[in-house]
Amino acid sequence: MRASLSAVAPGTSMRDGLERVLRGNTGGLIVLGFDKSVETMCTGGFVLDVEFTATRLRELCKLDGGIVISSDLSKILRAGVQFVPDATIPTEETGTRHRTADRISKQVGYPVVSVSQSMRLIALYVGGQRRVLEDSAAILSRANQALATLERYKLRLDEVAGTLSALEIEDLVTVRDVSAVAQRLEMVRRIATEIAEYVVELGTDGRLLALQLDELIAGVEPERELVVRDYVPEPTAKRSRTVDEALAELDALSHAELLELPTVARALGYTGSPEALDSAVSPRGFRLLAKVPRLPGAIIDRLVEHFGGLQKLLAASVDDLQTVDGVGEARARSVREGLSRLAESSILERYV
Repeated sequence: MRASLSAVAPGTSMRDGLERVLRGNTGGLIVLGFDKSVETMCTGGFVLDVEFTATRLRELCKLDGGIVISSDLSKILRAGVQFVPDATIPTEETGTRHRTADRISKQVGYPVVSVSQSMRLIALYVGGQRRVLEDSAAILSRANQALATLERYKLRLDEVAGTLSALEIEDLVTVRDVSAVAQRLEMVRRIATEIAEYVVELGTDGRLLALQLDELIAGVEPERELVVRDYVPEPTAKRSRTVDEALAELDALSHAELLELPTVARALGYTGSPEALDSAVSPRGFRLLAKVPRLPGAIIDRLVEHFGGLQKLLAASVDDLQTVDGVGEARARSVREGLSRLAESSILERYV
């Protein structure tokens, strides 16, 4: 659906053509793709194979019949065609044009656009899904509301993430603290995903929105993975949860479930009981090490594997750090100084 929306977004030749059809007060049924399966359901009409332009689409929609366009939207292949899809394919649409569009999209797998003359709307059908193409102003209004929500959630995320860093330094982290950060990260990610859909729908009108979104969510996805890597419980005989499984569990939570910290804790691999939420946990150190400048991921993995936890990393001297493969004196000093600065700034942010 996202790829299809981008193909008919404002600023594209296809969207220009569709809006011309709408303004001309004529309808249209357009299949965006062609192969043997599409050919078998086409009867009548004309074989064209001409370059696609918005004005040609407008003129050809005056004909009584559908249009077939190549998958790359570069050529108009057929016009004036009557489509005969499988009538046994279920559809909830009522109008003839919309029922045909829905059935074609389900049968051949290509996107189908239906322009309604009476209702004055453009509908996109992709694999059984239907999306009405709205005016840019309406989409922008909703997108700006979502962006304001994202800003508030991002501020709250920064607060709980900063608190978690300070608690990690002091070795006072509980399952509740970790679950709160994982919860906020997932919320921010979901709101960002919704805004990304608006950006696709807006096409060229969504450039500024895309820049704001990129700035707000920079680092959120890596942070989400690092939190899980730091705190996913060690595998036991009864229970084991990999990082990918924990991320998938978080992703699968409904909006209502995501609001419950015990449910988030269970997704991370903990029991989720009230007592378990207040139990102490210790980070492995992936998250704080990732904040040390110019430290490759492979070195971070070796440091965590060698020392086994953040507290031992914080207590390690430059000489201790040099015992890790790939960590020379210069890098060991960089890690030592980086962790010290992070510890100092985290404590100051928490208590000052």
